[in-house]
Amino acid sequence: MPRTAPAAHPRPAPEAAVPAGPVVTVETVGGGAVALPARATHGAAGYDICSRETLTIAPGRFAKVPTGLKLAIPEGFEAQVRPRSGLAAKHGVTVLNAPGTIDSDYRGEVCVLLVNHGPEPFTVEAGMRIAQMVFAPVTTMAFATVASLAGSARGEGGFGSTGR
Repeated sequence: MPRTAPAAHPRPAPEAAVPAGPVVTVETVGGGAVALPARATHGAAGYDICSRETLTIAPGRFAKVPTGLKLAIPEGFEAQVRPRSGLAAKHGVTVLNAPGTIDSDYRGEVCVLLVNHGPEPFTVEAGMRIAQMVFAPVTTMAFATVASLAGSARGEGGFGSTGR
């Protein structure tokens, strides 16, 4: 029998006293009611995002889960798609490519790659909170080719070179 997480809890009302930051404009797709990203508490860094459809993920498998959201993230920012700790702890379900990156110039529907590491099928219900988005500034870099790099205390020590 497939496992199903409890129904999504009602979201708290947006807090009017929170100062406004950069604005992310949103287009909803797929018909039906699509939940906008929302923070669960005043101190939450992540904005919960929800599935727009019901689907089941078999153990050891992954699925691309649509959210019904298209975003215009301000230039100079990205959104990182991260797992929800409750889904991971209770069901073994997490974001496959965590953190996934949504670039400011991407305009397609936001989808989340969920993977079921649990022993039983997991059913994602429409409207279920499946991941969280954390917004971060983007730093751009320039690259320069040199004949040899400056040394460091670590040198070329790679995987496992700094301890267990």
